[in-house]
Amino acid sequence: MVLGAAAGWLLGPAATQIQWVGDLFIRMIRMLIVPLVFVTLVSGVTSIPAPAKLGSIGLKAMALYLATTFVAILFGITGALTLRPGRGVTLEGVAAAAPLSEPVPLGERLMAIVPENVFAAFASGDILAIIFFGILLGAGLLTAGETARPLSRLFQAGSSAMLRITHIVMEAAPIGVFALVASVMGSEGPSAFITVFWLMFVVYIGGALHMIATHGGMVRLLARRPLLGFLTAAREPQLLAFSTSSSAATLPATLEAAVERMHVGRPVASSVIPLGATINMDGTALYVAAVAIFAAQIFGVPLGVGDYATIAFTTMLVSIGTASVPSASLFLMAAVLEVIGITPEQTALVIGFLLPFDRILDMWRTVINVTGDLAVATCVAAIEGELNDSSSDIAAIDLIG
Repeated sequence: MVLGAAAGWLLGPAATQIQWVGDLFIRMIRMLIVPLVFVTLVSGVTSIPAPAKLGSIGLKAMALYLATTFVAILFGITGALTLRPGRGVTLEGVAAAAPLSEPVPLGERLMAIVPENVFAAFASGDILAIIFFGILLGAGLLTAGETARPLSRLFQAGSSAMLRITHIVMEAAPIGVFALVASVMGSEGPSAFITVFWLMFVVYIGGALHMIATHGGMVRLLARRPLLGFLTAAREPQLLAFSTSSSAATLPATLEAAVERMHVGRPVASSVIPLGATINMDGTALYVAAVAIFAAQIFGVPLGVGDYATIAFTTMLVSIGTASVPSASLFLMAAVLEVIGITPEQTALVIGFLLPFDRILDMWRTVINVTGDLAVATCVAAIEGELNDSSSDIAAIDLIG
């Protein structure tokens, strides 16, 4: 990452010519996502001792994900109100971003979880639908008992094979990260940090505080693990998240870190981590909430307590529906800005202003998301008795190795 930033700064726009190397690395990771999520999820469900425990894991994970997202929104709103990043910002000469995505109704989002055609969901990479089917299939194998044992063993073998393939692909990570960071620095340059300094400050400082206070506090309180140890174990997926700006692309590394370095049991890791990569968007929630205040400050829109509550509720819904790809949250802001009286034309101007610099902000948002996935997985594992200590985790390492 450091060498890539230096190369991008020295080469300037010419550094974008090596972006294809980073894109190829991301493509290799994306190749793994659907089969990895499916086989590890089914394998994890079938290894749960009792069927009733599956529902317990899911409910605890959902509750913690929603709680951390809400706290992240509060960090975003508080930071924007304190530092006022929209103060003095003018949007003269900014080209409007178009077209903007229409907000998707909540009912449609919920309906989309259940695939009409499982094979179509696999072909399109619809992770949430794949997770739903994978949980159902795993539950079916689990309740079928001895009759389905051969198929369960097949999925367990497939899980070990996919994790081994992940190890192989991740050997190319240094080269891919070098190319991605060089390309971003070469195209955006250090000036990108100056133009949106105060908004960037809100996102970076707010995100750091959220990871330390919320994620670290959860891990310390519920899992009895020290903050420094947790962040050290999360380092590799965090660095990959920072360079790729994609929670989905980081998913293989996140699973590996959860099992190998955080000693989260496979039944929890293989179900909670993929779910988090799809619905847990703490960084996105913090960012969208801060941008809502940012836009209100630019256009002089007065906000009351009810408006802040509306921003928080709408941001939570929007963040859950955000795709795990770079800059996806930009084009979902219309739903949040609309509820505080920002017109579609003004929204387009705000997004047009942020778009050139969003990669720098998105890199940190993704780190927050991935850290939240690992924190929730660790806490759920501790609550469910699936958190192994380092001395007894040989079995989990053997399954991966």
